[in-house]
Amino acid sequence: MKVVSFNIRCDFQQDGDNSFIFRRPLILEKIQQEKPDIIGFQEVLPHVHRWLQDNLTGYTVVGCGREADLTGESMTIAIRNETTQLIGLDTFWLSPTPLEPGSRYPDQSDCPRTCTRAILLHQDSQTPIRFYNTHLDHISSQARLQGLTQLLCQMERDTERYPYPILLTGDFNAVPDSPEMEPLKEHPNLMLQDVTTSLPFTFHNYFHTPDVTSKIDYIFVSSVFQAKQVCCWKEEKNGVYLSDHYPVCAELTR
Repeated sequence: MKVVSFNIRCDFQQDGDNSFIFRRPLILEKIQQEKPDIIGFQEVLPHVHRWLQDNLTGYTVVGCGREADLTGESMTIAIRNETTQLIGLDTFWLSPTPLEPGSRYPDQSDCPRTCTRAILLHQDSQTPIRFYNTHLDHISSQARLQGLTQLLCQMERDTERYPYPILLTGDFNAVPDSPEMEPLKEHPNLMLQDVTTSLPFTFHNYFHTPDVTSKIDYIFVSSVFQAKQVCCWKEEKNGVYLSDHYPVCAELTR
């Protein structure tokens, strides 16, 4: 099973030669070549979501905008129809009121943060998988800490009800040894492992400032999964990249 975490970069046509309109062919070519079973996208604006729906042939593309009126960026999931079945889907907000659209923590940026949660069944498994895709706050470390803590607690409640294996993709806006990543150590019952530890960095900002790179994109998996191969998608043509982040890809076995 091939899983990808892909921050596709919010498209306000602000990136010159790396604006989304110029990156689209490279993105489509790479996904068609790799044929991942599940992709967790972050920073997906409504028109980008529609483009994914229209152009990712053979995929079911789902997601919900993060604003109070359900517009804005979504944590979009793309599921390959040939291998994976969508059984259940919902979105909750990282906030004290997770079912209230547009809600957020008091110390957070103006951007609401969400998690898209899906129950999936892969053709090679008899057991459903619970898949989470999220994007933690880009400004407040306290909001990142609160958001991740909330997410892990929700995972524990979900697991108590139906003990399905977990996959978590996302842009955490935090490097592995930062304080806001500590909650991962406080939930040993989930038995989550970061399969991306070998990657030196994932965010590169199109290398405008070569010395400013960081590892902030992750794929966490339950212990029933083993990572056969993990890599970044580093495709680039004439200075045009897939995104300002390297998408992270993991091939998993059980």
